[in-house]
Amino acid sequence: MTGNANEGGLTLYTPIGGTAAVLAWSRQDASVTSKSEMRHFSSLNELIDQVLGTSIPVEALFAWLAGTNASAGGWTADVTDHAKGRITAQRSTPLPPAELRIVLEK
Repeated sequence: MTGNANEGGLTLYTPIGGTAAVLAWSRQDASVTSKSEMRHFSSLNELIDQVLGTSIPVEALFAWLAGTNASAGGWTADVTDHAKGRITAQRSTPLPPAELRIVLEK
């Protein structure tokens, strides 16, 4: 991953190391490319909501990725294993609950 909540990019990999999707965003728009398809969105928040099926607090997500336990409405993060490359966050509200598990490449 490169950048920050305002501008950046992220490559998502499959469990066997292939590229699942490439995300890119700026203040003006966001896009996701998977296989040979590219989809455009008006914001990173809209992209995340459409790709994951639920919203994630983007500002808090970047804090979690940096190892900081930032609070976000309805979300509780555990960054105690950040040094081991693992982060989890759970959403209790709004329903349904959601869990985000992140494994960082070293």
